[in-house]
Amino acid sequence: MIHPAPTTKIDPTHARGVLHAQLPGSNGQPGMVVIEFPNTSYQIHLVPTQPITSEVGKRIIGTIRVLARRVDVVDTGGRYFEPVFGRPRRVQGRVIAHDEPNAAIIVDATVPIHMVLGDARQRPSDFQLGDLVSCDVRDGGTFTPAP
Repeated sequence: MIHPAPTTKIDPTHARGVLHAQLPGSNGQPGMVVIEFPNTSYQIHLVPTQPITSEVGKRIIGTIRVLARRVDVVDTGGRYFEPVFGRPRRVQGRVIAHDEPNAAIIVDATVPIHMVLGDARQRPSDFQLGDLVSCDVRDGGTFTPAP
């Protein structure tokens, strides 16, 4: 459980974290935001889809979206994304929702992550709510702040 426990309800498909840093882009690479998550060591680097108005050190809520390679249902393991510091490369967690219009599944991998299915043979309906899934993800994970 997050400590101190959140007092406001948010959409369960949104990630709740703290803005650690905003990194400017360079050499043709986009700028990134670094988000920390309470009670974890995670610092995830994501490309913002719109300007971030939060101050460093303040709470931030929004949608994390990644492009998944082939997604597999697995029998064992926990909820995580790796590496602990940097851009996400691998995600494993439980399916908590489907996003059919965007060909995505929302996975609880410690925080909710929207995984757009990158394998054309897969559909969100191929995965049951509660399935434990695992996959590698492509570069370019994004963060969209909640309104």
